[in-house]
Amino acid sequence: MLRKCGAIKFGAFVLTSGKKSKYYIDIKKASTNPEILKKIAEEMSKYITEEKIAGMELGAVPIAVALSLETGLSYVIVRKEKKIHGTGKQIEGDLKENEKVVVVEDVATTGKSTLTAVNVIRENKGIVEKAIVVVDREEGASELLRRNNVKLIPLVRVSELMK
Repeated sequence: MLRKCGAIKFGAFVLTSGKKSKYYIDIKKASTNPEILKKIAEEMSKYITEEKIAGMELGAVPIAVALSLETGLSYVIVRKEKKIHGTGKQIEGDLKENEKVVVVEDVATTGKSTLTAVNVIRENKGIVEKAIVVVDREEGASELLRRNNVKLIPLVRVSELMK
């Protein structure tokens, strides 16, 4: 489905991590398609028990919403930075102390942005033991998260996509 919708692009790209790449996986292109977004949520739901769902703004928000609708579980949105206005929160939604949370992501490269979301949740007394990502680019995310006691669960690895 990712190939079919044109979410895999070839050329010269700079990733969020700052790395240069000859390909780009545009999950936003895929996640704005209701059929694909539903399939992503269905596949992710296989790895969910009773955790709260968390998605980092912007790319993971539609995934978190779709997964919430698929599972009936509530979700929170993690901001990249604390708001300097209003309530000043970095997490939007209701997160209780010691509540188990699963972080969802669109694409994982180095894992730094996923780890940022994990750390924000942990700083707010949530418990994170796993993260589910649509695509693992296999560039260190799994290892970084493992070192931080988080299991990365990819729906697909880039090595599988490029076959």
